[in-house]
Amino acid sequence: MSIEVKAISKMYGAQKALNNVSFSVNKGEVVGFLGPNGAGKSTLMKILTTYLSADSGTALVNGSDVAAQQKAVQQSIGYLPEHNPLYLDLYVREYLAFNADVYKVDKSRIDEVIQLTGLTPEANKKIGQLSKGYRQRVGLATALLHDPEVLILDEPTTGLDPNQLVEIRELIKNIGKDKTVFLSTHIMQEVEAICDRVIIINKGEIVTDKKLNSLSGDSEQIIEVEFDYRVEEQLLQSIPHLKNYVNVFDFTWELTFDTKEDMRPTIFDFAHDNGLKTLRLNQKNKNLEAIFREMTNKQKEE
Repeated sequence: MSIEVKAISKMYGAQKALNNVSFSVNKGEVVGFLGPNGAGKSTLMKILTTYLSADSGTALVNGSDVAAQQKAVQQSIGYLPEHNPLYLDLYVREYLAFNADVYKVDKSRIDEVIQLTGLTPEANKKIGQLSKGYRQRVGLATALLHDPEVLILDEPTTGLDPNQLVEIRELIKNIGKDKTVFLSTHIMQEVEAICDRVIIINKGEIVTDKKLNSLSGDSEQIIEVEFDYRVEEQLLQSIPHLKNYVNVFDFTWELTFDTKEDMRPTIFDFAHDNGLKTLRLNQKNKNLEAIFREMTNKQKEE
């Protein structure tokens, strides 16, 4: 087991940032850690990397306790924080050499991580001259210097343009072939493109923990329908298996059904029986964004 979190709780004054959080990450998994702002993502990552102490519960990284065996944990983790701290006046190689001394690793490792992270074209420049995408590569190269078994990445693509985003995604995906990656992000496409599994946290509690390939395997289906006239909500509620409905725009509705049966013919019949016409009828996949909205909004209502 690469990461094991057992009943971790953390308070900031009267505010509970983490409430009895438990999960585990197997060796070689790439796990996306999602949640709204203030959900507790960064707090948990700081506990795993020994920057913060939990108020209760335990966490293990590669079998080492984050509270009692901090040095062992730090040696087995590569951490890229949300705000990547870099010395802008140093050259890329100079900065990596400085960190190699800190980690007490051989200087030959510098060329290896430069090549691994695609920094070769920029390796002889000052960090302050680099684009945001290349600065993130420097952060990743630093996190990889001591060849850790676990990578913890907090919002690694924040502020990148679309081209840089794709490049960093591919880089993380390649790194994930050999290492365990625990990745925090706000970007759903990021998780869908990179990760094997998703954990969603909201208000300090885990609300979803699933393999990505199982998310589309449930019985729910979403159908977007546009009628030619306004429909009362009470009338919609008469449709069988209807679990949820959202008025997207004017006469367009997003209907969620709790059944594997194709509900498009039923909606067509519903429209006909009520003197309506269906101008558009599309079946949609229940993607990660829909699940994220559902799980975080459900907890708000509760």
